Amino acid sequence: MEKEQAAIYLNSVTYHADGKEILHAITGTFAKGKITSIIGPSGAGKTTLFRLCNGLLSPDNGNIQIDGRDILSFDPISLRRHVGIVLQQATMLEGSVRDNLALPLQLAGEKLSESEAARIVEEVGLDTDILDRDSKSLSGGQKQKVSIARTLLNRPQILLLDEITSSLDRVSKQDIEKLILQINREYGTTVIWITHNLEQAKAVADQVWVMMSGEVAEAGTTDLLDHPEKEAVKQFVKEEEA
Repeated sequence: MEKEQAAIYLNSVTYHADGKEILHAITGTFAKGKITSIIGPSGAGKTTLFRLCNGLLSPDNGNIQIDGRDILSFDPISLRRHVGIVLQQATMLEGSVRDNLALPLQLAGEKLSESEAARIVEEVGLDTDILDRDSKSLSGGQKQKVSIARTLLNRPQILLLDEITSSLDRVSKQDIEKLILQINREYGTTVIWITHNLEQAKAVADQVWVMMSGEVAEAGTTDLLDHPEKEAVKQFVKEEEA
């Protein structure tokens, strides 16, 4: 794939922590406007890769381009507006849902209007009366939807999702999957989704990366999960499907 078609392009990216190599010379492309799932065993470097892609960490070697621009050319605030991230634990701050939604705009010196607050909660499938509820009283699924809404207020071009449905029940999980597919379709948002759930990867993604031991073991369409080439990937898929 041409680099100019890439939402994120990584070129020989290496990262060390505590004297250990976490990522080894990763080169690859996340396609603009597509959903890519990243799967692999714990400790493969998936979350570290995300932190590099939104500037929370910097690579020791190699470089990263975001929509054709070197990641170092972004200031941190504009980078995190461009590349949004939603984490496994939907952290809620003290206060109402409205207070939580207002935070990213406050950090940018802006205010959350009533109409924008109503629009964003409805967009993620919540009723507007949730805005005045204490954020701590929400269910796991509601918290995750509020977390996604909070990230979407920055209108990110790229959305990084780190195991966001792993602690949810089946119905809440399906709701979130439908929501992410809708966001991708309606806005052309590039989505990169770390998941341990192979069925989820097949259901939502256009492409998949299989990461193992800090490297990309295989990458391609989700069909590769049914016909992996490398023995280590075959074994991983077999264990996950068992």
